[in-house]
Amino acid sequence: PVKPEGPPPKAEHVLYEWHDQGGAGEVSVRINLTSQKAIVKRGERMIGWCFVATGKEGRGTPAGNYFVMEKIVDKHSNKYGWVSDELGSVTNPDANPSVPLKPGEQYNPAPMPYWQRLTSYGIGMHVGVIPQPGVPASHGCIRMPQDFAPLLYSVTKEGTLVKIMYGPEEPMIAWQ
Repeated sequence: PVKPEGPPPKAEHVLYEWHDQGGAGEVSVRINLTSQKAIVKRGERMIGWCFVATGKEGRGTPAGNYFVMEKIVDKHSNKYGWVSDELGSVTNPDANPSVPLKPGEQYNPAPMPYWQRLTSYGIGMHVGVIPQPGVPASHGCIRMPQDFAPLLYSVTKEGTLVKIMYGPEEPMIAWQ
């Protein structure tokens, strides 16, 4: 047998699973701040899960029961973004709209695709980078994987319940 050269390839994290077949039952979402995972149910049936990135220390995502208040497919932040120069190079990766700009620089509001607002003060769920699965990383919003967020967006509506809580991880049940 031929031996492969070098170490085996690094394993990638599975960031989500989705198995919705439609049917009866209200969709609900549970965000676990301890495990940094979202569980999506239709009635009592689990239809999907994903890793999320919630608010990092000092910008924590607030626990509680919320309802989707607004849905916008192509939203941009009015609070956060980055600054780039005339060549497109990022000069400030964590900026806000009031940051002073040097000549040739521009402020770029952060894209938040598949935005689902949960509070009147700017907390919501949207596509975002999950830099390290299981570790908070956002300014307070709930970031979701790029391929998962549109799936969730397609089954929620204004009024969908979203529970955000701390606690033990839910057991991963067999798909029904």
